[in-house]
Amino acid sequence: MEVNVTCRVASMTGVTGDGFMARDLTMANTAGPDAHQAVAFRSDSDRSVLEHVEFLGHQDTLYASSLRQFYQSCRVSGTVDFIFGNSAAVFRDCSILVVPRQLDPEHGETNTVTAHGRSDPAQSTGFVFDRCVVNGSDEYLALYKSNPAVHLTYLGRPWKEYSRTVFIDCSMGEIVRPEGWTPWSGDFALPTLYFGESGSSGPGGKATARVPWSSKIPAEHLGAYSLESFIQGDQWIPDDLSTKN
Repeated sequence: MEVNVTCRVASMTGVTGDGFMARDLTMANTAGPDAHQAVAFRSDSDRSVLEHVEFLGHQDTLYASSLRQFYQSCRVSGTVDFIFGNSAAVFRDCSILVVPRQLDPEHGETNTVTAHGRSDPAQSTGFVFDRCVVNGSDEYLALYKSNPAVHLTYLGRPWKEYSRTVFIDCSMGEIVRPEGWTPWSGDFALPTLYFGESGSSGPGGKATARVPWSSKIPAEHLGAYSLESFIQGDQWIPDDLSTKN
């Protein structure tokens, strides 16, 4: 099934049928910043492809729940764990934007971009961000610059024990904390997760102060996170997308 229209979908949209495709859409959860979990889009569709789709929300905006998913040139905005789930998903050339999350946002907050949910080391799931941009919306950047010490943003935290998330050749704004990643609770999952980076750039991409339980991806392992290897994308992603540089 393919959706190719320009429109805005409010509240939550969920898909389960295999091979779902969508482009030129905005999917928004309009519950507001004080509503806690408020999913805009949930996908359990294997071999799903979304291009130029905007996902708007606050906490838990995009629930990439399961199976293989590909996001090309999309925009995802949110606050807490706003890309989460246990899919094998590749995000390529996407904009990942933090937005203000409280009714009185000047008081400060802690934001986490991702919360991956791999619960078994045998699962071939994980989030791959390839050539993406991680930054804040204009409103959030204004808040951050007014008092950087109270506005804290991290690339992710481990929702489940074998959480796996990698950022490859991504540009990171100054809002990303030098530590990069933050725990879920105590030392839960820290010995078993895999959080990795390679080629991070921008003021938030300096890896010299990253937490010791994250990794610099060895060059010889980068191929494991390609479209072909990680989600077998060469077998089902349309050629005009899979071959984009």
